[in-house]
Amino acid sequence: MTSSRGMIRLQLAAGMATFGSATPVSRLVSQAMPVFIAGALRVALGTFALMPALIRHRKELGRMGRRDWLLVAIIALVGMFGFTAFMLYGMKLTSGVAGATVMSTTPAVTALGSIAFLGERPTWRKVVAVGLAIVGVLVIQLGQGGSSEAGNPWLGAGLVFCAVCCEATYTIVGKMAAKDLPPVLVAALAAAVSIPIFLPFAVWQWTTFDISTVGWPAWVALTWYGLGTLALGSWLWYAGLAHAQGSVAAAFMGVMPASALALSYLLLGEPFRWVHLLGFAIVFASVLLISQEHAQG
Repeated sequence: MTSSRGMIRLQLAAGMATFGSATPVSRLVSQAMPVFIAGALRVALGTFALMPALIRHRKELGRMGRRDWLLVAIIALVGMFGFTAFMLYGMKLTSGVAGATVMSTTPAVTALGSIAFLGERPTWRKVVAVGLAIVGVLVIQLGQGGSSEAGNPWLGAGLVFCAVCCEATYTIVGKMAAKDLPPVLVAALAAAVSIPIFLPFAVWQWTTFDISTVGWPAWVALTWYGLGTLALGSWLWYAGLAHAQGSVAAAFMGVMPASALALSYLLLGEPFRWVHLLGFAIVFASVLLISQEHAQG
């Protein structure tokens, strides 16, 4: 029983750490190739890796109704296409640390969306968490000043925040879809459905794209962006979530922003500044409050 419990927690932690790696990795990818080409390759790789989930749950595909397919289409359009496009364009313009901090507001934004669209009750933890998330991002952005190597940190942060909103929509709509379908099947279907959405834009960008300019580090980053952050992260998280209490799973939410920040320094070689630690600590407190809220529920 102890080893089983340990495996479940390892899956939850590894899943969140994998999700967190998406922020710095997306900056590496966005610097090497056009956004929609990278996005199309990402979801194609993710679909390929999640194919076993489609095969395993193929009987449930025949039982899907119009509502189920509509929810999957929304997740594909917003949670896959919108998230990837906003994330890649945003990370072209802002630093990895700033992007990681903005992405760390996802739990607070999701909580706000759940209040607005799912009728969940606003609590003091949720309200304070949203406030802390906003303050933390502002501290990071104001602290950067003009020192960021990225082109337009404020615009970049705004685009990453749009990605956060897409991710929150993915979670909220995914909750509705998961009432009738396994979450990993929803992720697999959404990735597959998003491929034809990306294709026209990818074809348009291909005319000006010189594939020979992309080095092997960028191809490795892209491979991880699809196989790792989309497919492996989803499998690990949902595998652990299937056997864990909500309060236990919520406790691991903090791994994602910590992973994103640490990997921004490690993979992108960004300089450490104390203001980073201050801003991130404020946002991290927001994540902990949301985690506590889930645990109480």
